[in-house]
Amino acid sequence: MSENALPLLRAIEWLPESALQDPVLLDWLMEEDSMTRRFEGHCQKVTVNLLREGFISRTEAGNDVSLLPEDQRIWVREIELCGDGVPWLVACTLVPESTLVGPEQKLQNLGTVPLGRYLFASSTLTRDFIDIGRSGGLWGRRSRLRLSGKPLLLTELFLPASPLYRQGYVEEKL
Repeated sequence: MSENALPLLRAIEWLPESALQDPVLLDWLMEEDSMTRRFEGHCQKVTVNLLREGFISRTEAGNDVSLLPEDQRIWVREIELCGDGVPWLVACTLVPESTLVGPEQKLQNLGTVPLGRYLFASSTLTRDFIDIGRSGGLWGRRSRLRLSGKPLLLTELFLPASPLYRQGYVEEKL
């Protein structure tokens, strides 16, 4: 599923805030805390399948890179987040090379550790915004986060098995 979901992740259409009215769905999509932590409340174990990581050029990073500084090299990390072995979310993290200085260098060595476990353990974490969107009938979101003021962009697409869809609103009409 994850390999097929990556093109959907890259094709999310971002919606105006007013486009979504369902309070339960909004509660999931606008989650300010760690999505890893939220998922842990719905399964025995959250795991990460690493799909891709490494440096890419700015042009390879896609349109969302315009939300980041002008660095020419971007660290990309694409993963699948699973609850009890079932893929619940695919995510792409874009980190400008200039962010990877000091303690933030650890972002390059997370391996199968969920990003949320690293980010939300930091007292220097802030979030600039959360955008919500859709792709292929699935819900997604993106956030620009900052560690010690240094930005990174996280885009997430909730897969069909995700607990987000278990609340009786599998297909939200806009």
